[in-house]
Amino acid sequence: MRDEETFVAFAQGARERLRRTAYLMCGDWDRASDHVQEGLIRVYVAWPRLEKAGREHAYARKAVVSAVLDAARRRSSRELVVETGPDRPAAGDLAETVTARAALLAALAELPARQRACVVLRYFEDLSVADTAAALGCSQGTVKSQTARALDRLRSLFEDSPLGELTVAGGTSW
Repeated sequence: MRDEETFVAFAQGARERLRRTAYLMCGDWDRASDHVQEGLIRVYVAWPRLEKAGREHAYARKAVVSAVLDAARRRSSRELVVETGPDRPAAGDLAETVTARAALLAALAELPARQRACVVLRYFEDLSVADTAAALGCSQGTVKSQTARALDRLRSLFEDSPLGELTVAGGTSW
């Protein structure tokens, strides 16, 4: 039997963190909200057995990651890439952290979905290799190789960048 109040409290408490994770994987806040909604539906279905085992957060994170990866697989058949609009200069100077953040998010967007998921879970969610492998449903070796390839790609993208480095100093909230 479902305890509706407990599920609602869990969903409200976990929603923002799950949304940030989804955003880092897909690069769009609206789509991230949709992915979190899909993930929470999956959690709701499995809620009675999750609550007994105490695995709600891990299952929710895995459900959201799976929703993002599922959408990435389906995306190619329903979305058309269009030319972007003209770039407009910003009014005033942009802070260095904002520039670095935008560059990193753009670089993340260029990674394949599985590599992006590995980087987000390992470095933004601070999960271990084993936890990342569990969340993605793959082996630890796959996580290591996908993460290594992703970091090599990110480094190559930042080689000629005026930022000159891959990491941003300070405790920036992504």
